[in-house]
Amino acid sequence: MIATEQLAAVFVEVADTLVDDFDVIEFMQMLTTRTSEMFDVTAAGLLLSDHNARLHLMAASDERTEMLELFQLQAHEGPCQDCFSTGVAVIATDLATAVDRWPHFAPHAVAAGFGAVHAFPMRLRGEVIGALNLFSDTATEMTAFDRTVVQALADVATVGLLQERAIRRAEVLTEQLQGALNSRIAIEQAKGALSQIHGCSTDRAFDMLRSFARARGRSLTEVATAVTTDSAGVSGLTTPHRGI
Repeated sequence: MIATEQLAAVFVEVADTLVDDFDVIEFMQMLTTRTSEMFDVTAAGLLLSDHNARLHLMAASDERTEMLELFQLQAHEGPCQDCFSTGVAVIATDLATAVDRWPHFAPHAVAAGFGAVHAFPMRLRGEVIGALNLFSDTATEMTAFDRTVVQALADVATVGLLQERAIRRAEVLTEQLQGALNSRIAIEQAKGALSQIHGCSTDRAFDMLRSFARARGRSLTEVATAVTTDSAGVSGLTTPHRGI
């Protein structure tokens, strides 16, 4: 059972982002990290749609989940695809028995070491803009209470993503999601560069990038862009074997 204090703290953290000029990428990364920490799951991923209703990966709590989410998008099948198209949560407690439903995704997920996956719609009223996905290493159930809490978090997060200036204008949402996608590309490039510089995993590289940005009050996107375009400006991050 989730501690009441822990649950309240997460909702406060999510609500704190519902202001102008919040960092969209940091917000989505925080949501996947906190969700994977709070519930009996191994990892979490978040996908959002563009104006053509195509899903894009926006955040993942670790690299293994990121790779599986990308495969799901390429295969055009899986729990997040079903969840996004129907607007209803998808609960797959045992991926080993889901081959008939997802002939490409299910075997790939099992081979990656996952036993269960649950997808929750990112929705506001009748509008669905993406899906929040939870992955477990073992075939496990989620309690009805946990499902309710995860969906509530996803709903609040959706409000946050739609809050940015002229919330109900479709063109603003399109611009915001495209900007988030561009930021994601910059961050992936920076992760690869830092991984090469420091000889570490991309997960570790992302932790370094995030810590550097937070310590200096800068956005993830700004620092990530500097890594590949102006490394002298973030020398504390791009110099090998130097503490950050």
